[in-house]
Amino acid sequence: MNRGFVASIGALAVVIAVVLMWAQPVVGQAPSSTSKATAAKTWSPPRTPDGQPDLQGIWTNATITPLERPAELAGKEFFTEAEAAEYAKDVIARTNADRRDGTPEADVGRAYNNFWWDRGTNVVKTRRTSLIVDPPDGKIPPLTPEGQKRQTERIARNKGHEFDGPENRPLGERCVIWASTGPPTLPTAYNNNLQIVQTPGYVMVLIEMIHDARVIPLDGRPHLPQSVRQWKGDSRGRWEGDTLVVETTNFTDKNPFRGASQNMRLIERFRRADADTLMYQFTVDDETSFTKAWTAEIPLNKTTGPIFEYACHEGNYAMSGGLGGARVEEKKAAEEAATKGSR
Repeated sequence: MNRGFVASIGALAVVIAVVLMWAQPVVGQAPSSTSKATAAKTWSPPRTPDGQPDLQGIWTNATITPLERPAELAGKEFFTEAEAAEYAKDVIARTNADRRDGTPEADVGRAYNNFWWDRGTNVVKTRRTSLIVDPPDGKIPPLTPEGQKRQTERIARNKGHEFDGPENRPLGERCVIWASTGPPTLPTAYNNNLQIVQTPGYVMVLIEMIHDARVIPLDGRPHLPQSVRQWKGDSRGRWEGDTLVVETTNFTDKNPFRGASQNMRLIERFRRADADTLMYQFTVDDETSFTKAWTAEIPLNKTTGPIFEYACHEGNYAMSGGLGGARVEEKKAAEEAATKGSR
């Protein structure tokens, strides 16, 4: 191999390196519109047999990035790479359930060993400091006076009756529905996986946590009558270019999302960003509950799975143990009151 050829290859490598360097987004800042446009041109999503973008596969939303921006990060929309690594290290150490350096109550409160948790170990790949992207402060907008009143009344109705019977226990504890499974879907303590299957006219989203499946029609049919309310609402999907847009209405007031009412209108967007990333974005619109609509964005990472059965059921030992413990405490309180009364 002659030296002139080697020199030419070396010069070409330098040019390529310089071009790639200039193409990289500034660390800690959102990629520019130019870099986004370039990425979009260099990668196009695979297609299903009927020509739609292929969103199928098993995806995980496990991340330590919180829904709302922490107070200590106020005004900071993105981490630098070094800051993201330091933040992850701190969160992992702070949430380690195997720590036994606190009070006995704190140690017991950590419940399961760390083996059972799967919260994720990294911030989202966009390096945002919160999942909420709008409002810019990364916070859920304040509740309206009507929303505050409704939430206060909801809490008051159950206060002092939390252990009267199974129907007073949280829906997640009863294995009816888990708050994070949605819609909208959010990262939670474990089982942060979902599977998407597409057929002509439908998209199915299976959530691993409490095994909820949502079948979303794409044929333009109207929503159910407003008199029909469902745990997961009533979803209708449509394609806008390469983005799947899902509108969900007809929620019930039995499982309000973050203080929303049954009139919440939820818009979800699913878009393949690259071979291993599915961008999931949702907007909560409920003018009776929030002072303005708000939006969150979560990059979902492709994973091999499989999706495991979540065998949660209402007859588990936690339910009988919790209610049984409450009866013991009531009996003890009654005996103590009787003893005081006889003196």
